[in-house]
Amino acid sequence: MVDRDLTPGPLRVRWLGQVEYADALQLQRGIASSDQNYLLLLEHPHIYTKGVRTDPANIGASTGDVPVVEANRGGDVTYHGPGQLVGYPLLTVPGKRGGGMADTVAYVESVEQLLVDTLTKLGLSSVGRLRGFPGVWVDPESSNPRKIAAVGVRLTRNRSMHGFALNVSTDLSYFDNIVPCGISDRAVTSLEAEGIDVDMRSVVDTLAALADQQWGSDEPVDRADVVWRHLTEDLSLFSRGAGPGEASGTASNPHVDTAGSVAPPLPTDGTSVRLQSRLGEAGVTEGLQISTRKPEWMRVKAEMGDDYRRLKGVMRDLNLVTVCEEAGCPNIYDCWSDGTATFMINGERCTRACGFCLVDTRKPEEPDPAEPGNVAEAVERMNLDFAVLTTVARDDLADGGAKGFADTIDAIRTRTPGVGVEVLISDCKGDPESLDVIFDARPDVMNHNIETVARLQRMARPSASYARSLAVLSRAKQAGLTTKSSIIVGMGETFDEVVQTMADLRAIGLDIVTIGQYLRPTSHHLPVARWVTPDEFAEWKRIGEDELGLKHVESSPLTRSSYHAKDAAKAATQ
Repeated sequence: MVDRDLTPGPLRVRWLGQVEYADALQLQRGIASSDQNYLLLLEHPHIYTKGVRTDPANIGASTGDVPVVEANRGGDVTYHGPGQLVGYPLLTVPGKRGGGMADTVAYVESVEQLLVDTLTKLGLSSVGRLRGFPGVWVDPESSNPRKIAAVGVRLTRNRSMHGFALNVSTDLSYFDNIVPCGISDRAVTSLEAEGIDVDMRSVVDTLAALADQQWGSDEPVDRADVVWRHLTEDLSLFSRGAGPGEASGTASNPHVDTAGSVAPPLPTDGTSVRLQSRLGEAGVTEGLQISTRKPEWMRVKAEMGDDYRRLKGVMRDLNLVTVCEEAGCPNIYDCWSDGTATFMINGERCTRACGFCLVDTRKPEEPDPAEPGNVAEAVERMNLDFAVLTTVARDDLADGGAKGFADTIDAIRTRTPGVGVEVLISDCKGDPESLDVIFDARPDVMNHNIETVARLQRMARPSASYARSLAVLSRAKQAGLTTKSSIIVGMGETFDEVVQTMADLRAIGLDIVTIGQYLRPTSHHLPVARWVTPDEFAEWKRIGEDELGLKHVESSPLTRSSYHAKDAAKAATQ
């Protein structure tokens, strides 16, 4: 169990879009270890899952290209896929007569009743239970009962996992390869097959409202959704091949600027049609022109003294790249003088192109085998006592660049044993074996950035996933590491959405959150929606630490992911 000091709070309902089964399972594990009440709603790509009591004879000789995985839940084999609403209630389930072990029967009945009420409200008549067969059925008392929703749960220490799968517009032919739930003489159906014309969003909205009535607290339901459209083409990249765009700020440091302004309508100063479309889908309708001057609190005084020039020379001598320089970080002078620097490993070309990032997106080169040793030498020559390692996304590599992290951590600790090491990793496509390579190297802090709120994920980083990022961080916490993540603000989110994201991070056991103002690198990147005030940053810090129980929140306009990294690590381990 992960040690938490949170109060249960409201029922938090999250629509997560299409989520890989393994990511959803890990996210469940993380939240189930807390005392927070969640209802995760999503779709899975095509997959068959086996319960703990699955009869092998119930899986056909061929399932085609659809994988079959084991799930630590009750029930037999079932199918998940597009057009099917999957719900994972992660709740504290009351014990029998108010104490002791959870009342499993009563809980399963409450899940079934939620589905019955939802289907009835959507216009499906004659729906209910079929004696001896869990789940929800159409015409259960007739000679032709048809299963429309499967239910399979697991209860451990009064906490629930797994849940239900409701067929909305599911391709029912996939059930032909199995004996669904081990029931060979009953048909499977869907809302669509029963003549109910309803889209997934309407089903989610109806079910979420009823779930709040059934499982919610006195507090209003806390609802957050990723953008609903999630077709294959949505994973295309923002800026690849679009050219450099018009730069923001100055050439030497694009984030050093002055003055401020109020947000006008969404700018069109080089913003691509595709990007404008995604902004609109995410509900971002206002933004600043790239030429808009920054407010007083965003000013940074450049202090390029002898120490700065010396450290910059070390970087060039060893052919290394620091994010401090590549991203034009406004805190470079502060961090380098404090004995902290962030090195970018695995090359300087990224296989993704997030809407806020200036990193080169040309075809990556092979990793430099000398890089780990060169970083270790730089750490020693710069006399650092805390080093942060980050990376470009390397989806072209089988391990996502994980070995580069492990080798560099080992090289630093061999050369300078007392130096603290934080890693800021990509998601490695969620691959457990790749992630374990990094986790087994035991960094002092394991950082992976959620970047923005659920609603803006597709807009800001279309090749990533809100659920996957939470799953990666949950896996790291499960491995016993100090965990950290960052939120960029000023891209169109609301104040409360940032609080929701912090709550989600805390629910999976996160220790450290950093929050900072987004600054637009070029006209081909996302516009700044607004300048967030210092008072708002201070309030997020208070809420994160005092109300949500995060161990440390670094929150200010100029905060970046590795800002005051050494101090944050110390605060999280005290």
